[in-house]
Amino acid sequence: MDQLMDTGRPAPAAADLPVTRLRWAISLFFALDGFVFAGWVVRIPAIKEQTDASAGALGLALLGVSVGSVTTMLFTGRLCRRYGNHPVTVVTAALLSLSVALPPLAGSAPALGLVLLVFGAAYGGLNVAFNAAAVDLAEAVRRPILPSFHAAFSAGGLAGAGLGGLLAPHLGPQPHLLLLTLIGLLVTAGAGRVLLRAPVPPAGGAAARAETGQGGAGTPAGRVRLFLTVYGLITLCTAYGEGALADWGSLHLAEDLHTGPGVAAAGYAFFALLMTLARATGTRLLERLGGTPVLVAGGLLAAVGMLTGALAPQPWLVFAGYGLTGLGLANVFPVAVGSAGALGGSHGVAVASTLGYTGILLGPPSIGFLTEAFGLPRAMTTIAALAALAALLGHLLDRARRHRPPA
Repeated sequence: MDQLMDTGRPAPAAADLPVTRLRWAISLFFALDGFVFAGWVVRIPAIKEQTDASAGALGLALLGVSVGSVTTMLFTGRLCRRYGNHPVTVVTAALLSLSVALPPLAGSAPALGLVLLVFGAAYGGLNVAFNAAAVDLAEAVRRPILPSFHAAFSAGGLAGAGLGGLLAPHLGPQPHLLLLTLIGLLVTAGAGRVLLRAPVPPAGGAAARAETGQGGAGTPAGRVRLFLTVYGLITLCTAYGEGALADWGSLHLAEDLHTGPGVAAAGYAFFALLMTLARATGTRLLERLGGTPVLVAGGLLAAVGMLTGALAPQPWLVFAGYGLTGLGLANVFPVAVGSAGALGGSHGVAVASTLGYTGILLGPPSIGFLTEAFGLPRAMTTIAALAALAALLGHLLDRARRHRPPA
């Protein structure tokens, strides 16, 4: 894992690429993704009231996002190989922008579940396509720039949640989500022109051979598949923590430490803010230290932070623990996805993204079940355990890469 990981793939020439414009365009799509999704999430209570859905019925309807995303991700990898990452990014961003306006039109929980299938499919497809485009650009410029794109996603999510919080008391969900559609289509039109006109770095080396089942850089195809699976497990471990903290971090402060609602909400906001800042500086960190140290140290830092956040008796220590967790997890996901993409192209990105999104889905319900058996503080220590596992997997991958079998 130097740069991201040494896969033996030669970087494509970047001389003819409008690098700055292309980087900004891809960053806008990352930000748009976070912005639209966060805008939808803050209106879930209003949509629940509108559809008169019970908690159970709403939970089943919300599975539409998950099912649509996961089932689309691997399929999107094939679309990217056939049509290119840039066109697929533009199309799926337009579909995401359009589909976010559909939930207010649903009159029942089953209808909501169906429209969320469409929304989830667009969301999952966009995540694979823009990550694949980002990996292409990172290899073209020979710099580990993926954390900056994920910082844009985090910043977009903060902006979407903030705007939703401001508009929710004054606008119903339909005009609010229609506004997101308008913003999304405008961003897609502007940034999409850059993507569609820019030359695309050709797939080659290890990634091209991996996509045709040949492996690369003397690596057998079976070994490539194993590496991709392990990268995916690393993304799962870290995304589990992100999803679980988003749903349970504030509740831990409110119920176990008896803080007020404002302090409880600020705990997760602090985690998200430090994660965004860490991703914004991630490229320099990767260039200075390399992928393996960042991944391993990040996982260990998150493990220590989450143990503190889960078990500390004072709110300020919980805040410190959440902050360390955000700093630690911030660049693990981008390093793992970037490494998978460098090794397996759009298919590698799809594998890592699908397993990562599965982690986001598993986190909240797993914490819920464990809380009933052991209490919330102990349940949240599973975030620390999986962060430590991600660090261990990163270390083992690096050792395996350095001791390749003879070709």
